[in-house]
Amino acid sequence: MRNRSAFSFVLIIGIVNFFADLTYESARGIVGPFLGSLGASAAIVGFVAGFGELIGYALRFVSGYFADKTQKYWFVTFTGYAINMLAVPALALAGQWPLAAGLVVAERTGRAIRKPVVEAMLSHAGRSIGAGWVFGLNEALDQAGATIGPLLIALILFLKGGYRTGFGVLLIPALLCLGILIVARFLHPRPQELEELSTQRVTTHYLTRPYWIYLGGGALIAAGFTDFALIGFHFQKAHAVPTNLIPVFYAAAMATSALAALVFGRLFDKFGGNIALLAFFISAASAPFVFLGTSFFALIGMILWGIGISAQGSLLQAMLTGTIPAAKRSTAFGFFDTGYGIAWFLGSAAMGLLYEKSILALVLFSVVLQLAALPLLFIANRSR
Repeated sequence: MRNRSAFSFVLIIGIVNFFADLTYESARGIVGPFLGSLGASAAIVGFVAGFGELIGYALRFVSGYFADKTQKYWFVTFTGYAINMLAVPALALAGQWPLAAGLVVAERTGRAIRKPVVEAMLSHAGRSIGAGWVFGLNEALDQAGATIGPLLIALILFLKGGYRTGFGVLLIPALLCLGILIVARFLHPRPQELEELSTQRVTTHYLTRPYWIYLGGGALIAAGFTDFALIGFHFQKAHAVPTNLIPVFYAAAMATSALAALVFGRLFDKFGGNIALLAFFISAASAPFVFLGTSFFALIGMILWGIGISAQGSLLQAMLTGTIPAAKRSTAFGFFDTGYGIAWFLGSAAMGLLYEKSILALVLFSVVLQLAALPLLFIANRSR
């Protein structure tokens, strides 16, 4: 009975996240050009995107700590999703770039608020049906939305709908997301009860040594993983991929991520945390294919990149679940995400500078940092 309830909870939250990703991933693909159409410069677009991502990670520790302190998990979750979802269709009403920029940052802020709490709630179900399967299934539904969304916007633009039409249409999946979230709240008012009491008794209320080692490994992976903004920029500048195919390459990566999340999630539960080492080893090879190859090799690189996205979105959380006391789950996920995001921001900035100097240096930077994370993850798995 507990297993069935746990799966039901994971599935309904996965559907919520399917519509969430469909909404904001669709918008992310056209926010840059939209800001430009309102008069924003390239520097402003870059700053808004970077600042939004920084806020989107930095606030996660705050929201996670607040949720654990107050025990108001559903309140924090609803607040985050509401801001995250409603900021996107509101862009259709923005007439000046400062307002649009504020909504872009608001969307990232909403995601920051709800992300660690949702991860914590899902982790309780992981004790019943397997953490790898829980986070893998959720990530798969996430990436399914992230695959369909950009293709929907591409269709709207192909039909001469315009950016505002695209943002307006996204009100539909945004409302579906919030509506299904309400259903989830009524069906599963206390997700923490999905975890058996005996498994919640941890000998310490402090974050364990493996947790900190995982944080170090995760930071190296984040710093060395190339952002798609830079990849897309390279594809266009180097003429490695036709401009009209760049969104298709991104969609291929997201589809790969969805499939890989299911496969590696099951393998994680069967063989243990070291299966993550294989996933991250594979994704470390993406940079040479993406930045040094022709269109065919770039596509292979995007498939490997998609596996990396999948592993970061599911396997890291699955490994962390076994190291965190139940009472500190939201705080710990939030702190991890904050450190991860800061490392991502610093690594992306460094690779942006390296790109101007030497693409080979960028590739080496990316590969070396990601491979350096593997021994740390191995040590943490052994310690756990």
